[in-house]
Amino acid sequence: MGCRGIMAVLLAAVVLAVSVETVAAQSSAGEAATNLFIPLCGIAALGFAYLMYRAVAKIQVSIGPSFRGGDIREFLDKESGENPADVALKAAEIQEAIAIGSEAFLQAEFKIMAYFMAGFSVVVFALVASADGFSSEWEGGRAPGIANGFFSALAFLLGAMTSIASAYLGMKIATFANARTTLEARRGIGPAFVVAFRSGAVMGFCLSGLGLFVLYLTLVLFRSYYGEDWVGLFEVITGYGLGGSSVALFGRVGGGIYTKAADVGADLVGKVEKDIPEDDPRNPAVIADNVGDNVGDIAGMGSDLFGSFAESTCAALVIASVSSFGAEHQWAAMMFPLYLTAAGILVCIFTSILATEFRMIKSVPEIEPTLKRQLIISTALMTPAVWVLCKNTLPGEFEIFVSETEILAATPLKIFYCVGSGLWSGLLIGLVTEYYTSHSYTPVREVADSCRTGAATNIIFGLALGYKSCIIPVLAIACTIYIAFSTAAMYGGACA
Repeated sequence: MGCRGIMAVLLAAVVLAVSVETVAAQSSAGEAATNLFIPLCGIAALGFAYLMYRAVAKIQVSIGPSFRGGDIREFLDKESGENPADVALKAAEIQEAIAIGSEAFLQAEFKIMAYFMAGFSVVVFALVASADGFSSEWEGGRAPGIANGFFSALAFLLGAMTSIASAYLGMKIATFANARTTLEARRGIGPAFVVAFRSGAVMGFCLSGLGLFVLYLTLVLFRSYYGEDWVGLFEVITGYGLGGSSVALFGRVGGGIYTKAADVGADLVGKVEKDIPEDDPRNPAVIADNVGDNVGDIAGMGSDLFGSFAESTCAALVIASVSSFGAEHQWAAMMFPLYLTAAGILVCIFTSILATEFRMIKSVPEIEPTLKRQLIISTALMTPAVWVLCKNTLPGEFEIFVSETEILAATPLKIFYCVGSGLWSGLLIGLVTEYYTSHSYTPVREVADSCRTGAATNIIFGLALGYKSCIIPVLAIACTIYIAFSTAAMYGGACA
């Protein structure tokens, strides 16, 4: 993948963003601009993920006899490192074993999820439809209860399927890139970092792009039925977030239990009974442990991240539906939470290019600063982007209904404070987490030094340090909640 091609795509995306946001400032064309900008950003994320995938795929991995029918134990007993072709063949065989195991686990897990999704969608339909007495006729401009139940269940299924797709894509790119990262590591830390970063970007951009595109398409399609009933429209769309979170539960818990069981089994049988080194591929439990890492820590995390995105976005949409711009049917203002995600995609495309195309990492100590720069640069670029979005998509003044008797006046500047506080608090929490968990800083070194006097002092010191590390994140979250709620009530909290 050429740097010029990537920069051309990015420049086109930036030009499109500026032009669309300028149009969005005009109320008459705001809806058309929204219908263009948000889905195109989702497509841009998927396109960039494909470019990253193609870049990773350029690294050739030799595939030997199929693991399904062959026996690699004898081959794995050989010393590696002398012949690059033998190393590539070994990496390919181990990669295939992990990929087969991960595929089999997810197929079994998805089969159980399918039964759950079918059964729980019926529950969602019954509960939502019963709230309006299973009504079948429009009353007072509100959609019938049966329709609300049906669309809530449909949104739940769409969210669950999107979450499953996010998990599966994450697992596929992880098992696709693991051997390639290993082979590139023989050339140096820089090439290995680039492959690892790009493969992670594939999952991240697939997740965000797919989630944004499907959610917006779902809103547009549901709107064709609900018409002027925007309260009903955005209430049923909450099923989308519920579906994503339900699948994340299976992925995180199921995959996590599996990988821990395999890890303990590998240690007990391999190291304790057979004196096999840790992470030796001759031990089948080691392959199972790596399978668990892929289906739990990667596929499960993909579902979890998608669930977080869907939940927070749907919550902001529901709260916005009872605001003044929701009552006045201002589509661009209602889509402000999706605009934030779309702008974040463009910013992250730029920072991803900076990490891999302009400066090659030459040593291990350079990895942490490079990743830290991604957080700092993306936060710095996203801040003015948020202000542009607030200024051009939200009304100059609008009202947020806090309760039946309380109405809060809000402005784009107040929403900017809410989003900005959440944005910079997230950066602060990330930097504090790095400080307390990186060996480059004093806390981790002090924990390591406490081991000299025994396990007891190490446990006590580690617990104390863990409690201490929570102080700044808790204060940052508390300040963000206070700023958001005092300026824009629940809508500010959802946007932050």
